[in-house]
Amino acid sequence: MPNTHLLVGDGAHKVIALHGWFGHANGWGGLPQHLDGKAFSYAFMDYRGYGGMRGSGGPYTVEQIAQDALALADHLGWQRFSLVGHSMGGAAILQVLAAAPERVRALVGITAVPASGVPFDEQGWQLFSSAETTMAARRGIIDFTTGNRLSGTWLDAMAASTEAHSDNAAVGGYLPSWARTNAVEQVRGRKLPVLVLPGEHDPALGEATARATWMEQFPQAELQVLKNAGHYPMDETPVWLATVIEKFLAGVPA
Repeated sequence: MPNTHLLVGDGAHKVIALHGWFGHANGWGGLPQHLDGKAFSYAFMDYRGYGGMRGSGGPYTVEQIAQDALALADHLGWQRFSLVGHSMGGAAILQVLAAAPERVRALVGITAVPASGVPFDEQGWQLFSSAETTMAARRGIIDFTTGNRLSGTWLDAMAASTEAHSDNAAVGGYLPSWARTNAVEQVRGRKLPVLVLPGEHDPALGEATARATWMEQFPQAELQVLKNAGHYPMDETPVWLATVIEKFLAGVPA
């Protein structure tokens, strides 16, 4: 059986969406309700250990996410599709591209981990490592990556959601896989359409990081900074995010 997933729309352009470290298939904020289901079909997939896949066990790697995404595409009968990846999902969509480049029409990276991973200093690594079991650390990371500017009520809800919809072992297990990923050589030279969407208020994976990584690795890519958003634009600016994604995907060759 394929990984659990949420299907939105029945349009001709197929899109697989891969969530972030603290997300799940049903954790894309207001984004799904603003998508064009007549032009596009979206499959929001749960990773092993997340959402409907809680208790499934690993492997907790971005390579396994890619294999599960390809298996889901096969199950749905989707030979060709575009990919949307948020945060950790950015590393995962690149693994799909590396494994099956002929099947991928386009990439959209939303505040996305690049092919070269994310460097951490010792203090940062300790904080992110502690998020496996410490909900206060998850809340603190969400607060930091959205610019320390959003409601405590929303932060509490986000932390509660990640606790409810992920296995601690999965959160801890995926961290080294996405943070230390290195798929640069695997995706080098790929000429497909790529859209890179850093958040204005994301201090970790913002515009400067995107330009130094994604735009170097994919020189043909388009970059658009998402104003009034940090690391979670699907919650912060969902209507605009849907608009930007679909404007780009509408221009992608079949």
